[in-house]
Amino acid sequence: MKVFIFLSILFSIALTSHAQQIPLDKNEYSDSLYISEVEKSKKPAKVLHAEPLYIDLIRDLGARKGEKEWNVGLGLTDNNQYDQYTALVEYEWAPIDRLGLEVELPFSFYYPTASHTNAPASKLNSLKLAAQYSFFVSEKSKTSMAIGYIHEFELTTFNRYKNHKLVEGNLYNPFFVAAKRLGNNFHTLLYTGPVIAHHFQNNTTHTSWQINTNLHYMISGTRNFVGIEFNKNADGKDFDMTIRPQMRVGITDHLLVGIVTGIPISRENERFSTFIRMIYEPPHKKKKG
Repeated sequence: MKVFIFLSILFSIALTSHAQQIPLDKNEYSDSLYISEVEKSKKPAKVLHAEPLYIDLIRDLGARKGEKEWNVGLGLTDNNQYDQYTALVEYEWAPIDRLGLEVELPFSFYYPTASHTNAPASKLNSLKLAAQYSFFVSEKSKTSMAIGYIHEFELTTFNRYKNHKLVEGNLYNPFFVAAKRLGNNFHTLLYTGPVIAHHFQNNTTHTSWQINTNLHYMISGTRNFVGIEFNKNADGKDFDMTIRPQMRVGITDHLLVGIVTGIPISRENERFSTFIRMIYEPPHKKKKG
């Protein structure tokens, strides 16, 4: 019930923002302004898909050469014995058509919630490098597919920089993305793949699976949307899922803000969480001709 109440609030906020937008031409009003900007420009073909805010994509599906984006994220997770504050800075760009690259620095800071409890040590989690290639883009069926790979160099905690190796292990994460837009407003997306952790200290590997499904509704005439992510993790016989209602609101032509709430299902230690993502898209210089 809490999920639906939160989604109703997000939808009301997005509609309020929509009412403040300048109306489009009557022939375009039924469609999103952003869809028009993305799909009616010159080739190569590209289909607009709503990008999830928590587990985001490396770059837009069907990325065009010259696109780029900065992201800054801040989050808070309430655990039983400590609070976890997260932050990230990432830069993504498309050096050629349909190929997206990304560099990300994710941080975690931990604070105990009681005087006699222990919390993990704070750290720069990793240096994250990623690539994504859209191998299928169909404007007719409003469908896109991509494959990608994320490599993370896992780093030690801040308090061990002087006495331990900086890099403690690697994370290998190949993934597959499929997205389809239903009409002009509804967007669906699947993001899935294995996460293989290799720890140097004991030279062991561990594999889990991410299965993320998404549904979004984009408000006509705006770049605003409300939606929900279902982030699922399968680790042997253990299965966890977090439901993340979310909204995105355009502040200016190049700045957007995303707000996410996390509601875990049957998690032993993690409770509610929040996450805010600031998205800045510098102007894209279109190819001549």
